[in-house]
Amino acid sequence: MSSRYKISMSSPDLTDFEREAVAAVLCTPNLSMGNEILEFEAAFREYIGCRHAIGVSSGTGGLHLCVRAAGISSGDLVITTPFSFVASTNVLLYENAVPVFVDVDPVTGNIHPDGIQEAVDDLRKGGVAAQKWLPRFIKNAHSKKELSVKAILPVDIFGQPAEMDPIIRIAKRHNLKLIEDSCEALGAEYKGRKAGTFGDYGVFAFYPNKQITTGEGGVIVTDDDEAADMMRALRNQGRALGDTWLQHTYLGYNYRLDEMSAVLGRKQMERLEELLDKRQQVADWYNQRLRVIQGVQTQQLSNNTTRMSWFVYVIRVNPGVDRDFVARNLDERGIPARPYFLPIHLQPYMVERFGYQPGDFPITEDLGRRGLALPFSSVMTEDQVDQVCKTLSKLL
Repeated sequence: MSSRYKISMSSPDLTDFEREAVAAVLCTPNLSMGNEILEFEAAFREYIGCRHAIGVSSGTGGLHLCVRAAGISSGDLVITTPFSFVASTNVLLYENAVPVFVDVDPVTGNIHPDGIQEAVDDLRKGGVAAQKWLPRFIKNAHSKKELSVKAILPVDIFGQPAEMDPIIRIAKRHNLKLIEDSCEALGAEYKGRKAGTFGDYGVFAFYPNKQITTGEGGVIVTDDDEAADMMRALRNQGRALGDTWLQHTYLGYNYRLDEMSAVLGRKQMERLEELLDKRQQVADWYNQRLRVIQGVQTQQLSNNTTRMSWFVYVIRVNPGVDRDFVARNLDERGIPARPYFLPIHLQPYMVERFGYQPGDFPITEDLGRRGLALPFSSVMTEDQVDQVCKTLSKLL
């Protein structure tokens, strides 16, 4: 972050407790695939309440391994959201699968279960009903083929769980795999149950702006023994249980999480409740101040979100307010702010590949035009939040 900024956009919350643990690992000969990754995974299993936790190099890598474990391959259809970080779609494209986008709930920004149900029903019918869900550039290719819907990939946006009960019912009714992208939602709860535990597989990520950080890294959680064994092999160049050092049962990847990252994550997990509470406090300060400022809307929570896990703090400017003007002027005053999210379907490579156009997903596009992430982290002070809100109020 440039020194011209008075307040950081985000910042990891680290203490000497974590720094000393990382330094201790550096004094050992084991910097990869040692005891620390095992202990980090054990801590995650205990917290989540799952049979398997698999440490990986990133949330993206974790989602990709879930796609592989689900048997998703070329031409398969996966229902997902266009309002997300691009990784949730990219992992499908890595396997040449086809993302089928469903527009989102205008309040939460999470994928709408009614849209999922409609998409599944229409795609199973085929013909004209199915065509409206397919990207323009592949409609003709699939017009005379059986369409294979393999999975649903919902995303827990901004730390709020998706509406999981109806999504689970749809997945079970149609025998679809369910991959829960909880990369933004560690610690969140839906009806008292932890995010990431509703699907066949769940994934968390630990980039420095997340609830805990490992620098780079992620964890897959699952109760599926066979899938867990496969994903452990795939993260380590396809080396399965029983393979010798240079044997490789599968075509795999280097998605390993190193020992320094693992010990950092383990120590951060010991502080997780503290970190979540601090983020909640910062969000509360924002909520108190922003509710009296005209021209903006704060994040609304679903009644089923029994615990929000604040990942970022995103406001929505009212229709008619120039979001980009506000962002530029905040930036000029030393306060960084970022549009959040830019719709996936309108990213240049998606337009080129699939022919998406503005208007295809109007709710996603509206949220993309109006969303603005303000500085947010667990180390922010009340004075800093006050400064952001006073500056924003003057601009509006």
